[in-house]
Amino acid sequence: MHDYHVSVTQMQYNAALKTFEVSIRMFTDDLERALSQGNDKQRVVIKNDDKNDPLVERYVLKSFVLADSQKKPVAIKYVGKEQEEDATWVYLEIPFSGPLNGCKLQNSTLMEVFDDQVNMTNIKNASEKRTFLFKKGQTVHIL
Repeated sequence: MHDYHVSVTQMQYNAALKTFEVSIRMFTDDLERALSQGNDKQRVVIKNDDKNDPLVERYVLKSFVLADSQKKPVAIKYVGKEQEEDATWVYLEIPFSGPLNGCKLQNSTLMEVFDDQVNMTNIKNASEKRTFLFKKGQTVHIL
């Protein structure tokens, strides 16, 4: 267990593929707790096998949402997850070719579990890098 609840998300734009490559790092025990709450309270244990991938995918795609400037959700592809000693990395791809200005990003991951959850999101697009902090009461930012 740990006294702070934080996730770190990296969104890196790949101009050649016109895709944002996204990696989200969460504490494994926090993710397991969130998945267990949404799984009829049945304990979920994260491992590097694919057994829990559908649960992880459903959860992350519900809490991490990008909407374009017209407020239409952008399709996000779940690539997979990787479990380390105390952290789980979740990988996503977001096909994207328009400007980011006016887009809305929601990152409410784990906020239903911890009131003090903070999700730091770093977005790198061409030469521009911006960081956003998401927390209870501020789960959406306009980019």
